[in-house]
Amino acid sequence: MTTTITTSQRDGLNPTGSHLVASDVSAWFGSRLVLERVSLTMEPGHVTALIGPSGCGKSTFLRVLNRMHESVSGSQLDGTVALDGVDIYGPGQHPNEVRRRIGMVFQKPNPFPAMTVYDNVLSGLRFSRIKVADKDATVEEALIKAGLWSEVRGRLHALGGELSGGQQQRLCIARSLAIGPSVLLMDEPCSALDPASTRRIEQTIVEIAHEVTVVIVTHNMQQAHRVSDLCAFFLADENEPGRLVEFGPTEQMFTAPEDARTSDYVHGVFG
Repeated sequence: MTTTITTSQRDGLNPTGSHLVASDVSAWFGSRLVLERVSLTMEPGHVTALIGPSGCGKSTFLRVLNRMHESVSGSQLDGTVALDGVDIYGPGQHPNEVRRRIGMVFQKPNPFPAMTVYDNVLSGLRFSRIKVADKDATVEEALIKAGLWSEVRGRLHALGGELSGGQQQRLCIARSLAIGPSVLLMDEPCSALDPASTRRIEQTIVEIAHEVTVVIVTHNMQQAHRVSDLCAFFLADENEPGRLVEFGPTEQMFTAPEDARTSDYVHGVFG
């Protein structure tokens, strides 16, 4: 039987994730400024939701957090991102090592379809050249954390592409967790899934948050309210870059925000 951990119950657990601090982050695609001077602290033991309408820079900011933004031709960046006090863009910080410590789950599930469930979980370890003493135990632990073990324990050698969409997304989560990241970034991980799969992934997010810092981009306000402890509202005016309007505890952001634009957005006046 799966035990659901609520955010209030999680407060009593000792978080083992990392502090991730963005300071005055600005991002460009070519000469176009898309994100301007965003400062945000994402704390261990908490789920931070990034909300805002399309085109306000949420996903760009998420990709800045693990050095994926720089992989786009012509991209530029200003400001700093510190993981436990160390600038991930500093000298000696290799992008692949940064991405090992700050994992990413994308909007569309992307397991290796011709690779087994078992090998999908281990694929990130192989890519990162990380050796583990007990592969079976590593696979089981990662699948348990991702809330998928009970569904695939008898199908570990089935192809990843044979799983349902929701199962494939949880397989991707397991693949990321197997590497042992201290931060997990999630870019609209439920947008292509049915309600039942969405509920299961939301439960997984809440369950893992005491051991990995979670940052999630979502357009679903109910989802942001359900899974996050902290919420950051981004907005971009016409022909202007995205900016952080307001950041605070999720309950406050939904019931008593300081900025009227935040209230209008979370209550569906625009978006």
